[in-house]
Amino acid sequence: MKTTALTLALLACSGSAFAQSAPAPGPWSVGVGAAIIDSPYAGEGSRVRPFPMISYEGERVFLRGISGGVHLYQSGGFTLDAIASARLHGFDIDDLGSAELRANGVDAALLRDRHDSLDAGLRASFGAGWGTLSLEAVHDIGDTSDGYEVSLDYRYMWRFDRSTLTANLGASRMSSGLTGYYFGILDEEIARGVIAYTPGAAVVPKIGLTTTRALGASQWTLIGAFEYQFLPDVLRDSPLLDAERNGAGRIVLGVSRRL
Repeated sequence: MKTTALTLALLACSGSAFAQSAPAPGPWSVGVGAAIIDSPYAGEGSRVRPFPMISYEGERVFLRGISGGVHLYQSGGFTLDAIASARLHGFDIDDLGSAELRANGVDAALLRDRHDSLDAGLRASFGAGWGTLSLEAVHDIGDTSDGYEVSLDYRYMWRFDRSTLTANLGASRMSSGLTGYYFGILDEEIARGVIAYTPGAAVVPKIGLTTTRALGASQWTLIGAFEYQFLPDVLRDSPLLDAERNGAGRIVLGVSRRL
């Protein structure tokens, strides 16, 4: 059974918020967490996933969960990064519900698994008193979907003594190659008799909250995060998804220590 991006994409967000908010004697932080994932795929339901939390914030190089990169340019509030990130959208067909797929007109025996991949690209961000605005463009370099994604994200952080609260609002445009692989029916599946479905490019809005709280004078920090993605009609109509689902949500809870 594969761990999907519904777990670890948020881990990267949580690690990033922690790195910005927690004072530390060193660049490394390690910890453990768990995610409650509300999957939109047919019959998969909700799952609880434990995972390690590891981040590194150097002068040029950084690691935040499943993503990392290099600061290419920094001036004032502007930063340009070269980034690489695991795309863990893959899933095993056996993890989905045969009855739910059959209700959508699909025979699970004729489908094949979707694989994880690796993205690389650029991210430009600008931060000031009003918050941080980021524009990111990545392309699949793992020869899986051959798709790309462009994301715009706005974040604002409030600080309260030993706690922080970060709200984010954004949207991602997924290319037809990306949506076709993870939400559509593949050519080889169509050749086996599965009904054709090609969603095309899609824009996916999202909202989220991340909170951290330092435990006394120690280097331990509690982390909680929530994110919800609103699936557009072109993705909700996929025969791989639950028919009544309008989105996908996840909650992450964890504890991390600065080294």
